Amino acid sequence: MKLTATVFIGLGTNQGDRLEILRGALSALEKMVGKLLSCSSFYESEAVGFVSEHLFINAVASLETVLGPQEVLAALHAIEAGAGRYRPEGQRYADRTLDLDLLYFSDLQIDAPDLQVPHPRIAERRFVLQPMAEIAPGWIDPKRVMNIAEMLAGCGDPSVLAVYPKSVK
Repeated sequence: MKLTATVFIGLGTNQGDRLEILRGALSALEKMVGKLLSCSSFYESEAVGFVSEHLFINAVASLETVLGPQEVLAALHAIEAGAGRYRPEGQRYADRTLDLDLLYFSDLQIDAPDLQVPHPRIAERRFVLQPMAEIAPGWIDPKRVMNIAEMLAGCGDPSVLAVYPKSVK
C-alpha cells in the first residue's frame, strides 16, 4: 500500500485564454498528480515582481497524491510545458501561459536546489494566501508554525484581488 500525501498547488496565468488554461491545468493535475480535493475561486490581480499589461488569474488547489515531491515537481513542469510555458534563462518573473508552484507537500520541509517546500515566498504573496485561505484557512505552515489565515492577516502585500466572475469548473 502506497502512502498518500496532501499537496497544495498554486496556479497562475496571464497569457492566452486564461480561464481555459486553468481548467486544463486542473484536469492535467488530476491525471498526473492525484485526486483533486478542492480548488479555490479564481482571483484576478496585477502582476507581482514585474510590470505587465496583462492581469493574472490565480487559484490554489489541494490534491491527494501517492507521488513523491520530486515526481510532483516533474509533473508540474510537464503540465506547464504542455500549456506552452517558456522559462527564459535568468529571468524569474515574466508573463506566462501557466505557472504551477508546489506550495506544500503534507507537513514536509524540503530545501533542495530545485525544490523548496513550503514555498519560500508564500508568506509575502496575497495572490497565494487569499485563495488558500478560502480552502484551507487552518492549514499549518510547518516552517512558520502559523496557519494560513494568520499568515494572510499578517501579509504585507498590498495587492488587491478580485474574484474572477467565471466559474472554476
